[in-house]
Amino acid sequence: MDEITATELKERLARNNKIQLVDVREPSEFEICNLGGELIPMGELPKQASRIRRDIPVVVICHHGFRSAQAINYLNQRLGYDNLLNLKGGIHAWATQVDPDMAVY
Repeated sequence: MDEITATELKERLARNNKIQLVDVREPSEFEICNLGGELIPMGELPKQASRIRRDIPVVVICHHGFRSAQAINYLNQRLGYDNLLNLKGGIHAWATQVDPDMAVY
């Protein structure tokens, strides 16, 4: 599985690279802190997968990187996605490595 670190993601976003962010956490978690992008909770993936682009890199985000890895496995194996990157360490890594003012939980 391909991964991207929080620092690498920050650099890509700063360069305005075309990239889609997909957050697979629950809405209550997304309210605490998020990077924007599409909120598609894990349980909604089968119904909402059409919202995930296939033509640009897609970074999948969760709290620590475990749910996003599961989501990527599902999307790769069941739906044939090949453009997905797991945010290594999840939103928690972003908060601790990139944005220390972001709320953590």
